[in-house]
Amino acid sequence: MAQFRDFVTLQRGFDLTKTEMRDGHVPVVGSTSIIGFHDVWKVAPPGVVTGRSGSLGTVQYINEPFWPHNTSLWVKDFKGNDPHFVYYRLQGFDFGRFNAGAGVPTLNRNHLDTLELDIPPLQTQRRIASILSAYDELIENNQRRIRILEDMARSLYREWFVHFRYPGHENERSEVSSLRPSVPLVDSPLGQIPQGWEVKSLGALMLEQIGGGWGKDVPDEKHTEPAWVIRGTDIPDARTCQVANVPHRFHSISNLRSRCLQAWDIIFEVSGGSKGQPVGRTLLVAPQLLSALGDDAVICASFCKRICPDMVGYGSELLYLSFLEGYESGEIEQFQVQSTGISNFKWTEYLEKIARVIPPESVRMRFRDLVKPMLSQAATLGLQTANLRRTRDLLLPRLLSGQIALATDTPPIYDEDEFKRMVEKGTQAWAGVPDSAAWVETLRGSKE
Repeated sequence: MAQFRDFVTLQRGFDLTKTEMRDGHVPVVGSTSIIGFHDVWKVAPPGVVTGRSGSLGTVQYINEPFWPHNTSLWVKDFKGNDPHFVYYRLQGFDFGRFNAGAGVPTLNRNHLDTLELDIPPLQTQRRIASILSAYDELIENNQRRIRILEDMARSLYREWFVHFRYPGHENERSEVSSLRPSVPLVDSPLGQIPQGWEVKSLGALMLEQIGGGWGKDVPDEKHTEPAWVIRGTDIPDARTCQVANVPHRFHSISNLRSRCLQAWDIIFEVSGGSKGQPVGRTLLVAPQLLSALGDDAVICASFCKRICPDMVGYGSELLYLSFLEGYESGEIEQFQVQSTGISNFKWTEYLEKIARVIPPESVRMRFRDLVKPMLSQAATLGLQTANLRRTRDLLLPRLLSGQIALATDTPPIYDEDEFKRMVEKGTQAWAGVPDSAAWVETLRGSKE
């Protein structure tokens, strides 16, 4: 048993305001993430950083020269311990109980110095770090694959339905070598669109849309039915089936009847938001997400809308990707209103005033056949990643506490060579995947 001061030395980060940051490639590491970039670094890698002010408990591993921000604490001296092990060991601390701030949470490193903890030998540290790092490698690899798939789907939507560069839009040779005529563009309320396409309001593309619910945190005579409630703040994590923070509450039967989410519904956030974070985030409810939440019903919160898309006339994939495009382009933000510090959304006006182009059924079906497997695979990878995180997080305290012994004369708890092969196989399988821009270029030349 040793004291924390014998394990590592933590140092407060360096002051640097946003206006003082100069264009560069040096990450400025804040309490929970990289908050900007600068042209000067303060600390050489490897670096381990945790929150000092604002958010406590998030631990980051930095493998390049960096600038630790004054809202963080960084490990100045590893005292001969393995840096990766230090990174994982700090994740096992409840830094919140050392909060010394009256208002904004603040971690006083001096309060940690006398904390007692077990420090295993260096070789054991490295084995523990190796096991946990293997999980992190698989998680990171899956996240990269998810990003590629999502970027492909969004790029394909933009090519076909924003720029109208879809298969068959221009002259191409048929099997008998004659040239097909290009599809002419005609005027519409949205500008020029391909001939044979239509324009419909967003509201016309939905079979049903209804606000969510909140229910009660404990059951009573009226609120008897358990259900998970996905809030706007849960949407980013829920996209990859991370549901640990989704609240579980109790609802009336009548409330659930009309609000229970089904596979391929869409959740649209209509209230909340924050500075620099407009409302209007959307979530496609993949079957894998419902599976991650188990057997109980799932609804969206009262600050969101449940959308049942017209699956025949438009489709959930098209509608969802159009929402993402609208969020990125600023279309959705135009309907945001600020009220008493909370951002709200002119939902009815949005559905009436905003329209989408409707391609012929053959184009819609071809697009769906391409995109739905991408979104489904991304959700499957998200579910796998959530399971990997859960397993890693269960292992972490057991490995750190010695509950799982890792003496050098005992076999490891898993086949290390096989685990490495899994990581390498996953990396190699996706190393040759082109970026979305190159991939879209190949689609431009695709034939009917």
